[in-house]
Amino acid sequence: MNVSRTIARRTLAGLLLAAGLGSAAPARAPQLAALAQIEAGQWQLRETGSAAPARSICVADPVALLQLGHPGAQCSRFVIADTPDSATVHYTCPGAGHGRTTISVETPRLFHLQTQGVAAAGPFDMDYEGRRVGVCAGKTVATH
Repeated sequence: MNVSRTIARRTLAGLLLAAGLGSAAPARAPQLAALAQIEAGQWQLRETGSAAPARSICVADPVALLQLGHPGAQCSRFVIADTPDSATVHYTCPGAGHGRTTISVETPRLFHLQTQGVAAAGPFDMDYEGRRVGVCAGKTVATH
């Protein structure tokens, strides 16, 4: 490999890293405007277009909603879009897979969530409507 090509690749890698495009964000919770609107508490997640019963979870921190396909996994996150009403995040969980989640907030007690990706058991694609139903009552707690 010639010297000019090596310098060009190193320069490009440095620019990508400086711009935040060369790697995903660390596993800390992103500060997303849409998530800040969602109230903590007991939520029912009803899969869109399904007759299956609603999934009930206690959401202590709305950031946990970003990784429904990889609950509790330590994942890095890359924010694709962040507006007051909607957020899209891609996440990668080393050894466990990856996913992409979009949350659209209608009110602090109602949101639409679409998530898809690959988990250890294979691909997943879920589309939920989330409704806050009250305070947590000892059910599954979703935290980041």
